[in-house]
Amino acid sequence: MKTIKGPAIFLAQFAGDSEPFDTLKGIAGWAAQHGFKGVQIPSWDARLFDLAKAAESKTYCDEVKGILNEAGVELTELSTHLQGQLVAVHPAYDLAFDGFAAPEVRGNPAARQQWAVEQLQLAAKASGNLGLTAHATFSGALAWPYLYPWPQRPAGLVETAFDELAKRWLPILNEFDRAGVDLCYEIHPGEDLHDGVTFEMFLERVGGHPRCNILYDPSHFVLQQLDYLGYIDVYHERIRMFHAKDAEFNPSPRQGVYGGFQPWIDRAGRFRSLGDGQVDFTGIFSKLTRYGFDGWAVLEWECCMKHPEQGAAEGAAFIEAHIIEVTERAFDDFAEAGTDDAANRSMLGLDRAGGQP
Repeated sequence: MKTIKGPAIFLAQFAGDSEPFDTLKGIAGWAAQHGFKGVQIPSWDARLFDLAKAAESKTYCDEVKGILNEAGVELTELSTHLQGQLVAVHPAYDLAFDGFAAPEVRGNPAARQQWAVEQLQLAAKASGNLGLTAHATFSGALAWPYLYPWPQRPAGLVETAFDELAKRWLPILNEFDRAGVDLCYEIHPGEDLHDGVTFEMFLERVGGHPRCNILYDPSHFVLQQLDYLGYIDVYHERIRMFHAKDAEFNPSPRQGVYGGFQPWIDRAGRFRSLGDGQVDFTGIFSKLTRYGFDGWAVLEWECCMKHPEQGAAEGAAFIEAHIIEVTERAFDDFAEAGTDDAANRSMLGLDRAGGQP
């Protein structure tokens, strides 16, 4: 067993155009003041980070780490959620996701996809230069519009989608392997990798690639009514990152998991600040600790009610309280009798005549 590191915070939901959220130095200091020990940086936000520069310059990477260290926090991982989404986009979502891309490739799906692949390649190099061991991203989606089997899906449709998804990601996984970094897909509705079965389908198609791993976020499993504790039992060997995010699911006679096209506040399933939802974080931290997860517990704040400042302040303390300091001794060591092999054989009756108890 190992002790989980934390608390840390994903900066994507907090970066902004006003101080202290508009610079890495400012937002790192803000995070430290709230009690966080680590920060996860969204690589697409130029106010905080220059991905291309980090991929080519270890000096720049040292400067980034220096800024964070001066503020009193560590860099936990980089994220390419937005760029990863663009590795695979079904045409139905072209306009919706176009804004994630650089202006020069918008309106051109082929150029946008190539840009996204290049961004992931840069992220692999940047993560290596920063001395990181894991990276967060989305898988993108080709089959998602066909999630519900009506009209009936043609034979081979899903298989073709996952074959293509694996084909696009395999060279990227190889790039991360060269950098010595695990690529962790956030298992998330809207992505083709949205539960355990779909992750397995993808993993099989990339040949069980050692860098193909999971960013575990229980909030997305609550909204799907998936066993998020059992998920750790099944996939713990592939869980290399952890977003601590809360959620609740309150079905009614009027709506269920699909949400009835309602805004977040009115949905049966909705995200909440840590401690305000239904997620059993005591169970999660216990299972992750049992299986030797030694990564960071990273707050991803999303809430349909609470102010982000309050959510951040409460979130650091919440994570801190749930981290289990791993014991180095058994609770009943006080009763240890100091027996040896001979005593053990005697207790089992193995030294009697004939060697039989």
